[in-house]
Amino acid sequence: MNRDFVKNISLNGLKINSDSWMGDKRFSALRLMFCFASFIVSLHLVYGDLSFSIPEEMKRESVIGNIAKDLGVDPRTLALRQARVDFGGGRKRYCDIKLNTGDLIASERIDRESLCGKKPSCVLKVDLVLENPLELHRVSLHIQDVNDNSPQFNDNLIEMEIRESADKGNRFSIEEAHDADIGQNAVQRYNLQKNDNFILAVDSNKVELVLENTLDREKQKELNLLLTALDGGSPQRSGTVVIHVTVLDANDNAPVFSQAVYKASLPENSPPDTVVIKVSATDADEGVNGDVTYQFGHVSDEDVNVFSIDPKTGEIRVTGVIDFEERSSFETRVKAKDGLGLTSYAKVIIDVTDINDNAPVIYLKSLGSRFRVLEAHDLDIGQNAVQSYALQANSYLGLKIQSKSDGSKFAELVLDKELDREEQQEFRLLLTALDGGTPQRTGTATVQVTVLDANDNAPVFSQAVYEAILPENSPLDTVVLKLAASDADEGLNGEVIYEISRISETGRRVFSLNQTSGEIKVIGTLDFEEESTYEMRVDAKDRYGLTSDSKVIIKINDVNDNPPEINLKSLNNPVPENVSPGTEVGIINVQDRDSENNRQVRCTIQQNVPFKLVPSIKNYYSLVTTGQLDRELVSDYNITITATDEGSPPLSSSKTVQLSVADINDNPPVFEEQSYSAYVTENNKPGSTLCSVSARDPDWRQNGTVIYSLLPGEVNGAPVSSYLSVNGDTGVIHAVRSFDYEQFRSFKVHVIARDNGSPPLSSNVTVSVFISDVNDNSPQILYPGPEGNSFMTELVPKAAHGGSLVSKVIAVDADSGQNAWLSYHIVKSSDPGLFTIGLHSGEIRTQRDISESDSMKQNLIVSVKDNGQPSLSATCSMYLLISDNLAEVPELKDISYDEKNSKLTSYLIIALVSVSTFFLTFIIIILGVRFCRRRKPRLLFDGAVAIPSAYLPPNYADVDGTGTLRSTYNYDAYLTTGSRTSDFKFVTSYNDNTLPADQTLRESPSDFAEIGKFARVYNASHRVGYVNWLQYFSIVNRLNGLGKGLLDLTARNGFILTYAVECHSLWSSQGSPTENYTSRNLDNAKIIFGYFVFICAGT
Repeated sequence: MNRDFVKNISLNGLKINSDSWMGDKRFSALRLMFCFASFIVSLHLVYGDLSFSIPEEMKRESVIGNIAKDLGVDPRTLALRQARVDFGGGRKRYCDIKLNTGDLIASERIDRESLCGKKPSCVLKVDLVLENPLELHRVSLHIQDVNDNSPQFNDNLIEMEIRESADKGNRFSIEEAHDADIGQNAVQRYNLQKNDNFILAVDSNKVELVLENTLDREKQKELNLLLTALDGGSPQRSGTVVIHVTVLDANDNAPVFSQAVYKASLPENSPPDTVVIKVSATDADEGVNGDVTYQFGHVSDEDVNVFSIDPKTGEIRVTGVIDFEERSSFETRVKAKDGLGLTSYAKVIIDVTDINDNAPVIYLKSLGSRFRVLEAHDLDIGQNAVQSYALQANSYLGLKIQSKSDGSKFAELVLDKELDREEQQEFRLLLTALDGGTPQRTGTATVQVTVLDANDNAPVFSQAVYEAILPENSPLDTVVLKLAASDADEGLNGEVIYEISRISETGRRVFSLNQTSGEIKVIGTLDFEEESTYEMRVDAKDRYGLTSDSKVIIKINDVNDNPPEINLKSLNNPVPENVSPGTEVGIINVQDRDSENNRQVRCTIQQNVPFKLVPSIKNYYSLVTTGQLDRELVSDYNITITATDEGSPPLSSSKTVQLSVADINDNPPVFEEQSYSAYVTENNKPGSTLCSVSARDPDWRQNGTVIYSLLPGEVNGAPVSSYLSVNGDTGVIHAVRSFDYEQFRSFKVHVIARDNGSPPLSSNVTVSVFISDVNDNSPQILYPGPEGNSFMTELVPKAAHGGSLVSKVIAVDADSGQNAWLSYHIVKSSDPGLFTIGLHSGEIRTQRDISESDSMKQNLIVSVKDNGQPSLSATCSMYLLISDNLAEVPELKDISYDEKNSKLTSYLIIALVSVSTFFLTFIIIILGVRFCRRRKPRLLFDGAVAIPSAYLPPNYADVDGTGTLRSTYNYDAYLTTGSRTSDFKFVTSYNDNTLPADQTLRESPSDFAEIGKFARVYNASHRVGYVNWLQYFSIVNRLNGLGKGLLDLTARNGFILTYAVECHSLWSSQGSPTENYTSRNLDNAKIIFGYFVFICAGT
């Protein structure tokens, strides 16, 4: 295997004329620089070509060469650079690359004959493409011929017809053998089987049989000759054909009579139609040449009606009257003639006396080159009979006098010069017969000579070479050209037929020859791209085998009938969306099978895509990006590439390239809303759905898969996961526990949406959970206390007027809103018309003045209802004593104490000291706070008071449990300024996480850690909160461990304590206990007394 590596570097059309270089003085340095730059650029655009010489019919996987070695590249880079061979045009892939070794191997059977036909040079050109960067190398595979084809004749049997009259040296063309191989492997010589008549003549253009010895059909009618064609390959191959020669008859034999003289006797009384005698002649020729007819040669006028001869059978019959006295014998000549005019004669003598009274009559007959003329008859005898003949002078025939045995003379025409029918078809000669008498007498006859045609002329073409130009889109039955050959012979010898003796297989499929007219027509599809020139040899043959030939060359003109072919050679699909503009994503190859301008192609791309075509090398284009890709905007592109050639009219084709954009995790999840709110009623079931959050990620697959989770944190000191959970796939938020509105009313959590990209991206959103209240708490009566814990009795002065405030029922509801709106009702009373209770305030007042007739002991049962649905209620008993002095009450006089009371005095002393100390400290703090808030107008009290734990309902809890009201709910209370009917003007609530709207909360909850929950009270027209006089109960509650006796004592002095606490509150907030109470007609002594009771006796 011969391998050649050829590297060609061109200057891309740059030509420099040395004369102009030297002669042009204006050639500047700038031009020199331009030429040098052009040369450098061209070096970067042109790559080395590879050339390999290989034999055809290589086995698959056979190594052609190593391109990695020839190009000087590392074989390991071939796979990375996507090295490949490109054949283009949909052709077979005859070779391929082993990327691991760099070997170029045969992948398909390579048949030089099918690729290149009879072309002496067969080069298979392919493109070697490497990417990153793009390189193009032209690989030329020179296919060498091997002797893999035997010579072949078009037919296994060649039929020839040759006349036996053919002359020596006549040549008869034989169709050549064809060998698909070329050069030495093609046909080199021929061998003809040995025979007696023919030899073989071979030259560079044709093979001919040469007639060496004349044929004689009568000896041999047909011959079979074996012709062998041999090539020059090794091993030598051959092909044979049988030539069957049929010898056609020539009229070279005259009829021959069975007798020279026929004699018969006939009585004069023989009736008509009597058979006198039968003559017979045979002709060795066949067909028309052997058909013999008979006729009388010479009959006198008297004998015309006496005898007749049958032209077919030769029978002579009597047709007239025979009279012996008139005629004693008859002598006549009978002529036998074949179909083409050769004759012979015989004498018939019938016993009649012949009278010689007619001039001689001459007839011609053929005897080779001599033509016997029927002798003249003279009735005279001896010297007076015919003695000689004379012939008119001419160029062809002479005259020779012959004598018969009886002494009579006859003449023969002798051919002195060969006749040529094509020069003179006929001529007339005057033949004169002379006797020897005196005076001499003569008789004349005109000899008309008709020159019959012999097949001595082969057809002759009007041109030795015929050429025609035909466009490739010619329709079927188009007449390409008309051959013309003439034959000087006539008849069958001059009839010319045409045959194609040599033509390629493709030519045989697209052209036909009319054997009679010589017209060559198109019968198949012409394609300039398949074959641009057809060459054939045409024989003109007459009916008897003489031939001549002519060459026909048909050139096909290219027509722009092939649109450009767009081939996608490489495509990076999908392409990441983050590629930078100018990135190469594909390689396009454009081919046009037409030629010249018809194959010049320009490529365009649609305008609405971020891609463009950049011309690369030769007919390659790079598909590159022109802008930033965004899969979320456009995930797939259908890129239409259009190629248009420069033909007339131009043809175009389009190809759509489908390109997908690969996703990059460049988008975090985005929630559909900026924040979410969930509303749930308290006492919900654990696991119930609160709401759902939804985030969308425009990325794809795992990059766009969103997973939800809670941001770790705390709600009221507990992990957020103990309150809520979120479904990671759906974003549905569930409650983990049951919520209590009284524990907290709202809280916030943060939900994170995270995708599955790498690295993952996330975003979060705030979810606010609002708990709505349910009427699940009954009103709790704080005062009067529950029965059994204390003895609550209120003193009513006997002088109390109608409308006087007697006492107040204090109740709270842990619910809120309407569920906490309380109403008070007296359901039972000792004296129904004496007392009334405020519907919303719970204040018990007299309806009329107290009279002496009213019972000292009054018992009231009060019901407290909330406004929920359904409504919940609680009841309490209120004991009233109508008296001005406790000593008047009989029950108080008989109070006895048990042993526990003996220790009460000690406890009271200790408690008194403790409370006094605490109270002084508290007063100092209040004064300090008051000083800081002195600018706030009419603020009577600002702080939080605690409800004693002993008076809270059982389900009140001070922990983050399932209770309904936390102990850390605080209120700002505003006392009424100048009102006689209401203790409070407005109250606002807040908890640890809520500030009042007017920002009036100044104390931190830690400042009042011991302060409990507020109670709520309502008057007729205002919503009020925990009353500040309950501050006293907070102090009492701290002494709860001192025993039940202290609480009982407190209860027995409830009326006094209530009044004293009110005074204390006024004094604490205003610094003067008498500022607002003067309007209520309270004297200073009573105020001071009440305050003293609060400090000393009340405790």
